Amino acid sequence: MAALRGVGFTISPERVQVKFFSENLSTRLIKRNFFCVKRKSTFSYRREFWKNRCSLSSKAVSPLESEDNARSALTDSLEEESGHVIRFDMSDFKLLTHVSIGLGGRADEVVYEAIVKDSSSPLYNTRVVLRQFLSAQAQRRGKRAIEVLKKLVRRRLLYHSYSMQVHGYVYSPATGGCSLFTLVHGYHGSFSLRHWLQQSDWLPTLEATLALDEESVRRVGDDTIGGPAVSRQSRIIRILMRDLLIGVNYLHSHGLAHTELRLENVHISPVDRHIKVGILGNAADFYEDGPNSNTLDNCMDRRQMMIAFDMRCVGFMMAKMVLRELMDPSIFASFKSFLMKGNDPSCLREFLLRIFRRNALSGSAGLQILDRNWGAGWNLLSLLLATKPSKRISCLDALRHPFLCGPRWRVVPSMDIIRWGLGSTAVRIAEEYIYSRPQRNRLAYFVELMEMLNPHSRPKNWLELLPGKWRLLYCTGRHIGLTLRQPSARVLIGDVNLTVSRASDLNTSLSFTSDIGFTVIIGHDWPHDKAGIIGKMEVDSVFRLTSGRRLYLKEEKSTGRFSFGQSNNFDSLFQKLSGRKWRKAIPFKEFPSSLPVAKLASNDIEVTMNLSDPLDQNVVTARNIIQEVRTQIPPEMFDLSKLVCGTYVDSRLLVLRGVNGSALLFTRSCVDETL
Repeated sequence: MAALRGVGFTISPERVQVKFFSENLSTRLIKRNFFCVKRKSTFSYRREFWKNRCSLSSKAVSPLESEDNARSALTDSLEEESGHVIRFDMSDFKLLTHVSIGLGGRADEVVYEAIVKDSSSPLYNTRVVLRQFLSAQAQRRGKRAIEVLKKLVRRRLLYHSYSMQVHGYVYSPATGGCSLFTLVHGYHGSFSLRHWLQQSDWLPTLEATLALDEESVRRVGDDTIGGPAVSRQSRIIRILMRDLLIGVNYLHSHGLAHTELRLENVHISPVDRHIKVGILGNAADFYEDGPNSNTLDNCMDRRQMMIAFDMRCVGFMMAKMVLRELMDPSIFASFKSFLMKGNDPSCLREFLLRIFRRNALSGSAGLQILDRNWGAGWNLLSLLLATKPSKRISCLDALRHPFLCGPRWRVVPSMDIIRWGLGSTAVRIAEEYIYSRPQRNRLAYFVELMEMLNPHSRPKNWLELLPGKWRLLYCTGRHIGLTLRQPSARVLIGDVNLTVSRASDLNTSLSFTSDIGFTVIIGHDWPHDKAGIIGKMEVDSVFRLTSGRRLYLKEEKSTGRFSFGQSNNFDSLFQKLSGRKWRKAIPFKEFPSSLPVAKLASNDIEVTMNLSDPLDQNVVTARNIIQEVRTQIPPEMFDLSKLVCGTYVDSRLLVLRGVNGSALLFTRSCVDETL
């Protein structure tokens, strides 16, 4: 049977007809008659209804030998826990003629909406959801939801705020070899969070549902309402993510992991305006034998792994909330495949930019939201989706992250976030591709700051982080800019990559390959038609990496200050580093005379050039093409022997210095060209 997401039914005086909703709930319905029963009277209808449901479940699920024992144990445990939940009868409910799309369950669940009609019940005239479990495994999920309620009953206020409230159950003993178990839980709106995001007018509708006003946004550190669509979406995501993390942290603090955090399982209640994280039927305990067992180390490992799994699920939910393009199954499959291959999540921006441009999705509001505030959103997303479970951020730390704290809240960023912000800002400036003097000075200033805050200065760190493919973003050296020169060959430069590989773990030798893609424009209408012959130039060399130091020499001037070689940004840099803003961030009290770097010593270089189509001309043309490529790219990328040291490296950015003092800024490229 195909996986079913929900059930709907209609009741008429002549018959009862139940239909299943298909996987794509927002677009179509798979019409499938579940059963048809003649309605004679109210009492006989209910009896026939549940009798037919019972017989159907026995056909849909193959009987197991251990199922009878499970049912008897289920009956005993339910009787013990009846003090925390209510045992209902089917006569207490009035079934409604429809089921909301967002309440979809699994293939072994049938979902109904009903109203409590028992006047003596505290839930009288309240809409509830009846979730009937067919298989033994499904019934265990229902019982688990009641067990979780018993465990969390000490703080029921938070339980009711952040989880679907379990009111009780309907249990019919085995009759004719089949028993029925139905969970009665709260109704919290017709849509799950996934269905909210799939609506064309989701933003204003969700704002109206949450009743956003100045008081509500002030709770997340904001002081404004309305504004541009990007600001409104960012505010909504901040509210939803904070509420979701509070609910998940509530479970973790009680020794439970949700294990099923998905957009389909999350609802927003219009009553208390809180996120409901499901009925917790699959919630798992951190400690199988209790926290005081002898295997405490194993319990701690289990606890860390389960929390890390939940946080990864929260990361996927955040990615879909911010980047609505990921709601497309094909794009999300590429996104998930990128992570499953072991790529570092800090490179997600580089990867997604290529995917979105290929699908003509540039100008995404989600990209703007994640780029705001020095790229804080990308940092939080990378921490939630970290490859190693031990590196994933916790709920409490995520709630303190700058991305989830509004502008009114003063957040003291960590050194890692400061480094991330400097690198993200430098990347954004380089992508603008308008290199006026103020921008060039600012880029050089950010590069200098990154070098001072380099977290990996030892050669062994460089040997671990340096191998990979890096894309050149910017060079602080000479730039051609706009010119009226007439080149001998018209060449359009594409991506310039530097691939570093390590032949053996036993030595410190590294192989560098400079890969320069370009297009030779042949036509006369080159200002408008950029088509031409595709070419690629490769420069190979072998480097030996050792430890070294970069000296800041004194100038022969009356000022007596230090100089960064050919850098003209020293005065402004020294003035800013001496201020109150950067004094706490810089890891040293006095301005250093040198900084540790990774020294690079190269051997001979080898240059090769390939063209997609042969040029029907002489060798002079090929020489002119090579000369034009050398003119447009930094000299260090053509002659790799001019690279003398590495001054900054982390999981996503790299800074190398040339012999003339210019800095080359790279970003790690994890893009699979075959996608």
